[in-house]
Amino acid sequence: MRGVKGLLWPVFLVARKDLLVEFRSREVVIGSAVFAVTLVVIFNFALNITPETVDILAPGVLWAAFSFAGVLAMSRAFVTEKDQGSLEGLLLTPVSRDSIYFGKMLALFIFMTAVEAALLPVFAVLFDFSAFSPTLVGAVLLATLGFAAVGTLFSAVAVNTRSREIMLPILFFPVVSPVIIGAVEATTGAIGAGVSAAGPGRWLQLMAVFDAVFLVLCPWLFSLIMEE
Repeated sequence: MRGVKGLLWPVFLVARKDLLVEFRSREVVIGSAVFAVTLVVIFNFALNITPETVDILAPGVLWAAFSFAGVLAMSRAFVTEKDQGSLEGLLLTPVSRDSIYFGKMLALFIFMTAVEAALLPVFAVLFDFSAFSPTLVGAVLLATLGFAAVGTLFSAVAVNTRSREIMLPILFFPVVSPVIIGAVEATTGAIGAGVSAAGPGRWLQLMAVFDAVFLVLCPWLFSLIMEE
């Protein structure tokens, strides 16, 4: 029990610190939410989404908004420590690199989930679909977990570059593309009429496998990167 607590308590403290900083500034959540809503409204008018085309167009628009809003949240994961010169201090604390990674990832997952939970009903009203389908909720949670796992790693990589706002999406999207594709396909199955239940389930399994692999791989890579 002490070993488990010794691992989980630093994770909680790192996540709590990021959540408190965000609660005071509200930069990440508000900025991501405004960006996502703006993107969806633009797509809604540009593509002229109708009841006949909503099953085809809405999933892509929804996940384009969530993906780009997520990148905005990811770009802030290590910026506060970097700008204040406290990143080295965080790395020198007597906790494992895994605890730091998972604490940052947990905070990012909570940020993104909060934005998605607030915006999903808005999108459901705009596109006239049910926001409370178990398949859709599962797709959102699995995709967000994959985004947070990969995004935390690449945010740590990009924060030490001059053009970190450009480098993060360049690194992030090629790796996370299986999750985006799976989320779009699962969402299509969740909101589409006449789609078999087996289709969305297959894509949910794909996202679950992706999450499991990168939840093991990313902490290891994070430790190597932070040693540089």
